Amino acid sequence: MKLLKTLAVMAAFAVGASAFAIDGTEIMTHVYDRQKPDFTKAAVQLTLSKNGKVEETRNVGEYGRCKNNLSDVVMIFLSPASVKDTRFLQKENDGKDDDKWIYLPSLKNTRRVASSDGGKSFVGTDFSYDDMSTREVADDTHELLKESEDKGNFKDLYVVKSTPKDPKSSQYSYRISYVTKDAWIPTYIEMYDKKGKLVKINEIKAINKMPGTNGRVYNVPMENVMTNVQTGHSSSIKMVNITVDQPLPDRYFTQDFLATGK
Repeated sequence: MKLLKTLAVMAAFAVGASAFAIDGTEIMTHVYDRQKPDFTKAAVQLTLSKNGKVEETRNVGEYGRCKNNLSDVVMIFLSPASVKDTRFLQKENDGKDDDKWIYLPSLKNTRRVASSDGGKSFVGTDFSYDDMSTREVADDTHELLKESEDKGNFKDLYVVKSTPKDPKSSQYSYRISYVTKDAWIPTYIEMYDKKGKLVKINEIKAINKMPGTNGRVYNVPMENVMTNVQTGHSSSIKMVNITVDQPLPDRYFTQDFLATGK
């Protein structure tokens, strides 16, 4: 699901002199509506670290497709041997949970990732399965905390607090997102556990502008780091090489491809 989708965009009118020109829901809707490539093909380096010391580096191939503003992604683990040939498929749905499947070579079997498994680690990383997707914007309330804040490698960001309407629907009690005003990308997200303590930080380190077809230009996150601040462990996803808008076969986004790799 998309955290950044809503049925309507509502204008914000605060009481008194402190009214914001934009509200949290509108910001998150802009994030969802930002232009995305029709296709992406990337070589990805996934690095696992503990307190800044690298534990393991994985090489991953990734295919992406965006159709009718719904995104599908396939990840193929190439090395090391412990995860080689593990394959993951996520298909976004409109108005309901994403479909997710994972192929485990040790079992020679593809299994669906149940919604109840959303809080579990994704292939031993600091990302949970739910972290790999997002939520319907209508499932949360979105409060604009600040109109301008510097954070990480980016400046002049909107700060939005997103709180689940149903606490049971999320592993987090709330999230705070720092969103760029030019590209509408959350470059820094703080995630708080059920006790209200900061548990994870998801930070985008760099964004590149990439030309696509028909004169389109995309803002592409190049490095994304998820850090568990309570354990000191982190997982970095870095784009080593990426191409956009080069059509990919439909078969890549099927369960058959997960099982065969072709």
